[in-house]
Amino acid sequence: MRQKDRAAKQLENQIQRRIRGQKTLNYLLPLRYQVAMKFSLCRFSHAVLTTFCLLGLTAASGPESNIQGMELKIGIVQRFGSEPKARLQLEPTKGDRLKLKFKAGNKQQTLVTKNHVLLETVMQALPQPDVEEMVVLGTYRTFETAEDSANKWRSQGIEVEIAQPERWQVWAKRDVYSTPLLRRLLLQNIQASTKEKVYLDTKVLKQVPRVSWVVDGKRYSPDNLEISTDKNLIRVNKSEKPENARLYAGQLNLQPNAYGTYTLVNQVPLETYLRGVVPYEIGTDAPTAALEAQAILARTYALRNLRRFAADNYQLCADTHCQVYYGLNGAAAKTDKAIASTRGKVVTYKNELVDALYSSTTGGVTASFSDVWNGDDRPYLRPVLDAAINFWDLSKQSLADEKNFQKFINIQQGFNESKWDAFRWHKETRLEDIIKDLQKFLQVKNSPYAKFKTIQAMAVVKRSESGRILELAVKTDKSTFILHKDEVRSAFAAPTSTLFYLEPLNKGKSELWGYAFIGGGLGHGVGLSQTGAQNLAKLGWSSPKIIQFYYPGTQIQIINKEIKL
Repeated sequence: MRQKDRAAKQLENQIQRRIRGQKTLNYLLPLRYQVAMKFSLCRFSHAVLTTFCLLGLTAASGPESNIQGMELKIGIVQRFGSEPKARLQLEPTKGDRLKLKFKAGNKQQTLVTKNHVLLETVMQALPQPDVEEMVVLGTYRTFETAEDSANKWRSQGIEVEIAQPERWQVWAKRDVYSTPLLRRLLLQNIQASTKEKVYLDTKVLKQVPRVSWVVDGKRYSPDNLEISTDKNLIRVNKSEKPENARLYAGQLNLQPNAYGTYTLVNQVPLETYLRGVVPYEIGTDAPTAALEAQAILARTYALRNLRRFAADNYQLCADTHCQVYYGLNGAAAKTDKAIASTRGKVVTYKNELVDALYSSTTGGVTASFSDVWNGDDRPYLRPVLDAAINFWDLSKQSLADEKNFQKFINIQQGFNESKWDAFRWHKETRLEDIIKDLQKFLQVKNSPYAKFKTIQAMAVVKRSESGRILELAVKTDKSTFILHKDEVRSAFAAPTSTLFYLEPLNKGKSELWGYAFIGGGLGHGVGLSQTGAQNLAKLGWSSPKIIQFYYPGTQIQIINKEIKL
């Protein structure tokens, strides 16, 4: 056997053993990679230790001062440069100035200007085509399901990372499977060993976006840029309309991400970050107890989810994939007071930060974690009738039963959300539109079922105890397949939750016209209902009582060194 073939065969055997959990990754890597990984682990450990100190999770200092000083990294513009020509205007507030720090060659350079700075991207041709590829191990609607998938791959000994080029994806870790040979051997062995739908995403790049800006008539174009001001306030405008500018506290960093574009990251203190979350998540007119509950949950959610964008070197996003964060434009005295009065407070279960999930509207019953996502259930996230008075016994009238469910979904009164528009809905969709939506969804997932032409029938085949759809069968001209859990919401435009039933429609004709989606709620329905919390607050419930209603068995604590992330 030739030396090259022998080496390839050895690598293949090592990957096979790795997949079976019998070998560690070091056997796959040259010594320089092993050293680099040890160095990276040391850096990671230092970063975790630093974060713990900031949070008061070590004996470094008291919890109150640490909460006050902790800063988060929020991606407020995540894929700048994804369009052929993108523009982003940065402005100082009145009487202030922008400070721009970057490297020019090996030297640090700082520019100061009182004027706005316009960041622009253009596509720059490469001297020669560049190949960019990664092994995609799965595509998902939510981070929670992607993380469950990532943990399963890790249990098989495969190093992975979670990314979000558009939808959430699990990738074989790029700095580990760093050569074409390693990636292809990994792919071949996974395909030979499992039924998972994995694939190699290969792009040949002939041009890449390049960012630049002009100050005092001179153009600059470094990949990394730090932006600050004397007052720690910066306006960011993605449009040409001045009224659309958003005000952010702290500093900004423009940095490359994992997708060949840039991310504008806001580095902001935790409590200041909440001032840009609470008004946009629940509104400024909500009752005080509901605002306080939202502030406590938003703080808990942020601290528990700092890992989400590790692949892009920041922590949280600014949209509904995390929490809505639009800066200080919407900050109000009432929401600021709720944040200040709950300062440092988080929700815990057995001295661990809870998965502080919440949604706009539950549709009358909250869901378990596993009703929506894959992964272990959280004991405090379980079905709760979303009503001040319990008039439906879920233990005796299970919503997993289709007859019970349809009876339940047609009840309009008695719930916390009864007066809310999204509480109940009835949406009719033509078969042609349903087909288009489903084909698009399956194509994004690289599914073999995507090549169908028509849908012959659809039916709910399994529900959870909270009534959420766990399995929906779709029969097409090509095959019959199952959509699971939150996939259902991604696959069709009509439903705004998985709390619905289907009704076939003929519209007086012999053939199928389409389907009626009849359901309730907006969002995943896990944890607190923002609408329900407001109703309970109006009834005189306190914020601790509201939180314990939606998260049974939990406690509210000031963050301290004993609490686990």
